[in-house]
Amino acid sequence: MPDFDETNRGHSVRAGREAISAVKLSQRLTADVDAWAEAHRTVRSDAIRQLVELGLRVSSAPSVHGPVRRDPADIETRATEQIGRMLDPSLSVDERERRMRRLIDGPPEFADQRVDLPKHDE
Repeated sequence: MPDFDETNRGHSVRAGREAISAVKLSQRLTADVDAWAEAHRTVRSDAIRQLVELGLRVSSAPSVHGPVRRDPADIETRATEQIGRMLDPSLSVDERERRMRRLIDGPPEFADQRVDLPKHDE
């Protein structure tokens, strides 16, 4: 009786052998896979396997920076911290703050084009 590996999500696979899977792809996706395979000098089946492995690695890799944050206050805080690390430490506190504000707020001549700032009627 052959050895079976039951760890393959409920599918029986002979131990020591790779499973063969059929996938249904649109014509466009097939053409994209074939182009990728040609660019990487491989055949379609190997290209599909490599692309699936790559996708699984990327999707399961823990994010180095944590979840994507879109809170404007958080973004400004993080930008200020990063700029502070990049500025010359020998600058005076006033000059460091002036440079940070200019980088965070942008040049005054572009203030009217900032979509993230409230518009002030003059």
